[in-house]
Amino acid sequence: MKKLFVLLLVLSVSGAVLLAQDAKSDVKKAAEDTSDASKKAAHKTAHATKKAAGKTEEATEHAAVKTKDATVTAGKKTEEATKDTGKKAYDATADAASKTGKAIKKGAQKVGEETKKGVDKTKDAMK
Repeated sequence: MKKLFVLLLVLSVSGAVLLAQDAKSDVKKAAEDTSDASKKAAHKTAHATKKAAGKTEEATEHAAVKTKDATVTAGKKTEEATKDTGKKAYDATADAASKTGKAIKKGAQKVGEETKKGVDKTKDAMK
C-alpha cells in the first residue's frame, strides 16, 4: 500500500509539473501573440500616420499655391484699378483745368470789353 501511495504521489507531482509546464507554455505563447499583435498595430499606425502626413503636406502645398495665385490675381486687379483710377483722375483734372482756363479767358474778355467800353465812354465824354 505504501508503494501504491508513493506511486500515486509521484504521478500526482508529475501531473502537476506537466500542468505547470503547459501553463508556462500557454503564457509564453500568449505573450508572443500579444507581442506580434502589438508590432502589427504599431506598424499599421506608423503607416497610417505617414500616409496622413503625406496628405497633409499635399493639402498644405495645394493651399499655398491657391493662396499665391489669389494674391497675384488680387495684385493685378489692384494695379489695373489703380491705373484706371489714376487715368480718370488725370482726365478729370485736365478737364477741370480746361474749363477753368476757358472761364478765366471768357471772364478776361468780358472785363476787357467792359474796360474798352468804359474807355470809349470816357473819350466821348472828353470830346
